[in-house]
Amino acid sequence: MSKHTDYEKRTEELITPILDELGFELYDVEYVKEGADYYLRAYIDKDGGITIDDCVEVSRRMNDLLDAEPQIGGDEGYIFEVSSPGLGRVLKKDKHFEKAIGQDVDIKTYKPVNGAKEFTGMLKAFDKDTLTIEFEDGTEVFSRSDVAQVKLSIDF
Repeated sequence: MSKHTDYEKRTEELITPILDELGFELYDVEYVKEGADYYLRAYIDKDGGITIDDCVEVSRRMNDLLDAEPQIGGDEGYIFEVSSPGLGRVLKKDKHFEKAIGQDVDIKTYKPVNGAKEFTGMLKAFDKDTLTIEFEDGTEVFSRSDVAQVKLSIDF
């Protein structure tokens, strides 16, 4: 495992009891470099959506725990953020795909499929290797290894 994966895993372990107590769900944790800074982000969710006050509460509780974990971030340090995954949330884990069955998703592929790299359709099914998407004119099965990103489609 990479150190970034270790940081994410340890953060999940620390935040889960807090979220369980508050009745929230952990959507994802990421440790990424953006510009000169590293960010440790926890995305949380609940029925009805997450509020700013929810994010503040989780962040406040987590800060003391993270301060006691100097191995997270190591010498790099980081900025800790708590956020909602948003309406157009990225689907990464099987539990995300499970909740999105029957919903419209936007897909970006690494290389063109039938001449295109971006698609919008309804997620019909998935497994460890494939995503099945239904379009108005048919169904396409995408190899997950060919998919760069899948997120919920936002229709305004």
